[in-house]
Amino acid sequence: MSERSTSMYHDGHRELQDKFDGRRMADALEKHRRFSTFRERDVSFIESAEFFFIATAHGPSVDCSFRGGAPGFVRVTGPASLEWSDYDGNSMYRSLGNAMKSPRVGLLFIEFGAHPKRLRVNGICALLDGPTPKGHKMTVQVSADEIFPNCPRYIPDLTKAAASSFVPDETGSSAKPDWKNAEDLRGALPANDPHRE
Repeated sequence: MSERSTSMYHDGHRELQDKFDGRRMADALEKHRRFSTFRERDVSFIESAEFFFIATAHGPSVDCSFRGGAPGFVRVTGPASLEWSDYDGNSMYRSLGNAMKSPRVGLLFIEFGAHPKRLRVNGICALLDGPTPKGHKMTVQVSADEIFPNCPRYIPDLTKAAASSFVPDETGSSAKPDWKNAEDLRGALPANDPHRE
């Protein structure tokens, strides 16, 4: 953990911390639970994740999206960096479009079960064109500047079911989602969509 010259709290955070006598705890959490590099346990958690959530904002456009894949689809690439290959989606690009304009992003990793975990990763996002695995459009990189585990007490103990049948396999192929068959959307699929008829 490194010393930081700036606090992770702004005056809105402080106002509520003071209103509910939370400033001491907030300061203790910032001092002892805010990291600038991934710990070994963070790397293991991230690289075994089958999903995470990404939050972005640019002006009035705010988005929180789900990203999923086979374990290992998110790769830790350095002491404070990670990346994933972006899969075929619905072509709205709400999260990544926001990140192009305002690159600060927040990632939330959660593990359900008898021993739940939660990890937040905030940082700067970059979108890279270039060689990607088949079925992927681009590589998304995040340089983290805030890494902190978060209390998992309200995470439910869900029974794990099978992975989504839509996660691309090693060849990049995946099942076709029903919405791509909708008459009013079928003709709007991108030219390189793997499910275009």
